[in-house]
This record gives sequence, structure tokens and C-alpha cells, in this order.
Amino acid sequence: MNENKETPERRRERLRGEELKRNSTGNINDAFNRAEMGNLADLAGGLSWKGMGILLIVIIIGFIVASLI
Repeated sequence: MNENKETPERRRERLRGEELKRNSTGNINDAFNRAEMGNLADLAGGLSWKGMGILLIVIIIGFIVASLI
């Protein structure tokens, strides 16, 4: 696939794979931290714009409800 026509998800995965090949032991720590903390980039990259909008609305409503209690 031509890099100009490559989707952002595929490009992200290709770059992650290249980094893993270059620095495999350094990525072990990153993987453990990602599993514990979560990764906002993966969350936002995996959702469509509608899903991200719904997630933001739920978070905002949650903060409003929490501040009222």
C-alpha cells in the first residue's frame, strides 16, 4: 500500500511494529504501563468520531453529576 493512501490506523500499527523490531526490550516496560494505565491514543484511534463524541459527552455529564453530589 502506498504511504500516501495508508490509513492512520495502519500507519500507526506499522510504526509501532518498526519500533518493536528496533527496541524490543524497551517496549516491554511500555506494554506493562499501557496495560495498567490505558492508552488514550489507542482509545481515540480505535473510535470513530461519533464514538469519541459520545465518550466525551459521557465524561462531561459524569463530572457534572459528581460535582452536584
